[in-house]
Amino acid sequence: MDYYSNQISRLIEEFSRLPGIGNKSAQRLAFHVINMPVEQVEGLANAIVDARKNVRYCKECCTLTDKDICPICSNPDRDHKTIMVVETPRDLAAYEKTGKYNGVYHVLHGAISPMLGIGPGGDIRLKELMERLQGDVDEVIIATNSSLEGETTAMYISKLIKPVGIKVSRIASGVPVGGDLEYIDEVTLLRALEGRTEL
Repeated sequence: MDYYSNQISRLIEEFSRLPGIGNKSAQRLAFHVINMPVEQVEGLANAIVDARKNVRYCKECCTLTDKDICPICSNPDRDHKTIMVVETPRDLAAYEKTGKYNGVYHVLHGAISPMLGIGPGGDIRLKELMERLQGDVDEVIIATNSSLEGETTAMYISKLIKPVGIKVSRIASGVPVGGDLEYIDEVTLLRALEGRTEL
């Protein structure tokens, strides 16, 4: 039995499709939106549509941006000879919050996971990383998560890069095993970065 009109039910259904949003949260969001001023709702809707249409991958580091080159890659003050490899744009943001890393990044958009059918051959952005290493690069810091998938990805990347002669290091174990970088505080992330070891 439907408790709400078609439009309210549809709005609740659309919200409930978002990750981490259950039926009760979807109802709360739907009623909040319905009670917002029309201009704010239009602003929210436009922001969603504009982001979906205009956000793309940075041509250098593969993070999400609305320009061809993201602000970090286009900053001449950054150390472009040091590349930190992370799994997601959220991990990149976590390291940027420390304010202590001055290199650039490479975002894989995932990790190698045979269980999920995610391999190194195109499911994650390894080809783009190897293309970047043809340039002037001194060090690659692997900052994948301390999960089985993250460790597998780190070892695979290390084996790919070592023959090229570029220094490869891994963030130290200040990051707990099984922890996701986006949820870890800046001090722990900084300790992990400073205590990195060569692979």
